Amino acid sequence: MQIINYISQSVLPAIFLIIILCGYCAGIDIFHAFTEGAASGIKTVFSVLPSLLGLLCAVSIFRASGAMDGLIALLSPICRLSGFPAELMSLGAVKMLSSSAATALLLDIFKVFGPDSLVGTAASIMMCCTETIFYTLSVYSSAAGVKRTGCTVICAVIANISGIIASYAIALYMFQ
Repeated sequence: MQIINYISQSVLPAIFLIIILCGYCAGIDIFHAFTEGAASGIKTVFSVLPSLLGLLCAVSIFRASGAMDGLIALLSPICRLSGFPAELMSLGAVKMLSSSAATALLLDIFKVFGPDSLVGTAASIMMCCTETIFYTLSVYSSAAGVKRTGCTVICAVIANISGIIASYAIALYMFQ
């Protein structure tokens, strides 16, 4: 166990050292390249910030208005008929909007069902198989200057639903 701890503490400094040595050997002004990249990163942050703030406000309004609970209530008959746990449905819906809110919901699932239960395992897998679609799209689209994302949103939602279903199927397979 001590070797893993040592490796994990030395990998990042080793990567930085390799990058600096490669840049030096290639004759690149490393400090200038770093400051130029940092300035570019700050410009990107300021260009993305308005859409990110809009997204965070929209997510807060969506959750506070009860629309999320209404969506879950609307989909709960499908869950009952298919045997899919409603808790996973809410986790999947929240994960599309906010990863931190999904993490809080995951911890609640762990408290109720336990991390080693079928629902807990499926929820853990789901956190890895799904993405915060709307956050990611707003950041990347804003940074790239993309205005029309309708088809991308549809495909991303389909991919997330596939990840939700696959995570439950994998967990079911693991518990057989």
